[in-house]
Order: sequence, then C-alpha cells, then structure tokens
Amino acid sequence: MSHTISIGDLARRTQCQAETIRYYEREGLLPPPARSQGNYRQYQSMHVERLSFIRHCRSLDMTLDEIRALLDFRDAPTGDCAAVSALLDEHVRHVADRIAQLRRLQRQLQQLRGLCARPGQAERCGILNEMSRAAKDGNAAAATGHVHGAHGRRLRPKTSGSASRGSF
Repeated sequence: MSHTISIGDLARRTQCQAETIRYYEREGLLPPPARSQGNYRQYQSMHVERLSFIRHCRSLDMTLDEIRALLDFRDAPTGDCAAVSALLDEHVRHVADRIAQLRRLQRQLQQLRGLCARPGQAERCGILNEMSRAAKDGNAAAATGHVHGAHGRRLRPKTSGSASRGSF
C-alpha cells in the first residue's frame, strides 16, 4: 500500500485548515480518503495535488462550481478544453465587473471622507450624518461591492473614561 498521511499532515502541506478539507470532501471536490481501522482519514499524494489545485483556484477567487467544473475537465483529460477557456473568460468578466464596483465604492467612500474636514464630536460628524441621511432616504441599497474580509482592524470610538484599542 502507498504511503498515507493524516488530515493534519495534509493541512500543513497545503496550508489549509482541516475543517476546510472536510468541507471540500462534503462538497465533492476532494474524493473521500480511505479510512484506518480506527476510522482516521488516510490521504495520499493525489489528495495533496488536488487540494493544492483547489487552493490555487480559490486564490484566483473562483467559486466552488467553477472549481468543480475545472476538476471535471482534469478528470477527463481527453475532453475538449474549449469550455475551460469559456469558463475562464466568464470569470475574467466577473472580476472586471467587481473591479468596476470597487472603483465606484472607492469614489463613494472618498466623497464621504471629504465631509469631515477635522475631528470633532460624533454628533456633528459629516460622515455619520450623511450615512444616516442616505440610510433614511433609502440610498443604502445603492451601495454595492463590499469586499468581505478586507478590514484589518476594528476601530472603537474613544470616549472619556474608557480605554480603547483604536480611535477614529
């Protein structure tokens, strides 16, 4: 029998969380591994290679459905790859659309930032007042393109008598 590795080893080799590996198995992207007599997962080199491919696709912001389609083509190496090119063309269009959304979002945020020339009391903050006005007028739904996970730290308002890790 060939050399097998544990889920922990697979996670380390591919820099992927064990729970994510189990998720990819449930989603059918990774074939289920053999099990030991103690019911531990026993992965092989094929799992390392396939998971590395999946991780690379995710780094390109591909959806699980896109990755599934690419894996189907990899699993049928004699098939026509025209659909692979079409899938990538569609993904490029999606990325271009997201970039345009992000540029609109950037302009909107810059306009908001211009409403507060100098720090002061929050009740007089031009940014907060405009955001509240827009929310009341129903313009909040017009905001698009939020990128989740793009924020590095949370800021908390400084108030007299309380310590905070960040400031406005």
